[in-house]
Amino acid sequence: MASAAVVEKTFNVGNLTLERLCEKRVITAVNGELPGPIIRVREGDTVIVHVINQSPYNVTIHWHGVFQLQSAWADGPEYITQCPIVPGNNYTYKFNVTKQEGTLFWHAHFSWLRATLYGAFIILPKNGYSLPYAKPYKDVPILLGEWFNGNVIDIIDEAIASGGAPNISDAFTINGQPGDLYSCSKNQTYTLTVKAGKTYLLRIINAALNNELFFKIAGHNLTVVGIDASYTEPYHTDVIVIAPGQTVDAQLTANQSSGRYYMAAHAYDSGGPGLAYDNTTTTGIIQYEEANTSSVPEMPVLPAFNDTATAHRFYTNLTSLKGGRHWIHTPKQCDTQMFVTEGLGLLPCDDTNATCEGPNGNRFAASLNNASFELPSTLSILQAYYYNVSGIYTADFPDQPPVEFDYTDTNLSLSVPLAFTSKVTRVKQLKYNETVQMVLQNTAFVTTENHPVHLHGMNFFVVAQGFGNYDSNTDGNNFNLVNPQQRNTIAVPVGGWAVIRFQANNPGVWFMHCHLDTHFSWGFATAFVVENGPIASSILPPPPSDLPQC
Repeated sequence: MASAAVVEKTFNVGNLTLERLCEKRVITAVNGELPGPIIRVREGDTVIVHVINQSPYNVTIHWHGVFQLQSAWADGPEYITQCPIVPGNNYTYKFNVTKQEGTLFWHAHFSWLRATLYGAFIILPKNGYSLPYAKPYKDVPILLGEWFNGNVIDIIDEAIASGGAPNISDAFTINGQPGDLYSCSKNQTYTLTVKAGKTYLLRIINAALNNELFFKIAGHNLTVVGIDASYTEPYHTDVIVIAPGQTVDAQLTANQSSGRYYMAAHAYDSGGPGLAYDNTTTTGIIQYEEANTSSVPEMPVLPAFNDTATAHRFYTNLTSLKGGRHWIHTPKQCDTQMFVTEGLGLLPCDDTNATCEGPNGNRFAASLNNASFELPSTLSILQAYYYNVSGIYTADFPDQPPVEFDYTDTNLSLSVPLAFTSKVTRVKQLKYNETVQMVLQNTAFVTTENHPVHLHGMNFFVVAQGFGNYDSNTDGNNFNLVNPQQRNTIAVPVGGWAVIRFQANNPGVWFMHCHLDTHFSWGFATAFVVENGPIASSILPPPPSDLPQC
């Protein structure tokens, strides 16, 4: 059996000029590519990525879903595990890929740069180990993205300054291409040529900034075999629903008449009427080898934008491959119980001489247990924890909301004072190997919405999901503790809740936040500080010598 390899890459981050939607735009990209480079590794490999920042912006890179066991300094979120790489500087990320197989991705974790700074991160089994399903003829990354005609840094900066909502995107993309339904985009359509009778593994990644997506291929069914680099029981479906931060491995068999078929994606808009969203559709083409390339592709019928029933059916029908490689038992008992309200809210306009552009002249905000997270700016939380520096954060994130109320009552929309929150940097400290059960309860302030919540550094088990207010007396009887899906990002149902369990088996500081970047920018986040364990392999090592400084 071959020994583990070292996979070494260089990421040059800089400006790239592209023509999209009839306009030339300057974006930030890695190595002049959109999407960025694909990283393929085998489990057990060591990854070394030299990031050279030649862009005009601060940057960090997050290896989304990679556990980062004993390498928390390489996780990447700005001011959580590192200070940003400033223009003209560089930083080398080094980590081992352990106990994971499947599809993940990497992306920028500074401001909104991940709109164009992203790429696939594919983990193959160790040499000598086979997949738990038939080997595909070919595996194909399908990265779903979001395109803005404006400068994304300016868009979010202007929104934060005004207190209002940022501009929505102008298009969605498949592998960086908008597809031929958009203006000036006929030659900017991703095409996958397939051989009749062969099975392809589509590694579908939602790298969009602010939208969950429905994805469908005309005339073809798909079989889901993995999510978030965790194997699943095969799940047959004609539609994929995928939130930002999530990945889906789906088998596609080219078993239809020779021809051309659109793959298409558009938004799943759970936010209800009055909430602006991008209602456009991106397309790619599945083209059989013998097909007439001038024929018009068949178009799939995508679910309605607000089809919550289809989204919920997909999200809740997935289960883990019990007994599969890297499968682990769900904790039956938990040391810590948390009930965390999540959603939008308000802050007073901080300029007494002006009116902010949020509801009723206030400022949009978002929070967890009414704590709206504020990033530090002088030191990362991981550095502050490691060096015992005070004044950067407080370890008092609450296990319960400050007030109990009817969380999903839509009459709450702008209820005062419940809708108001405050800016803080509060984290939750956990002992090594502590087990946690967390109820994530959506609220109805401003709007009800499905929120994709991402946890860094660890996977969790999704033991239950539902609508309305969580009731431990009844909902607690319906937990799946046998083969729940394992994820790093959970789409918490609109006007509903999800219950997750995880084991804090990774020393360091691990961010948890909404993967809709507008909400993250408004404060929908917290972090877990996991203490060192008793043996060398459970102790956080010192920072690398080139760790960026603030």
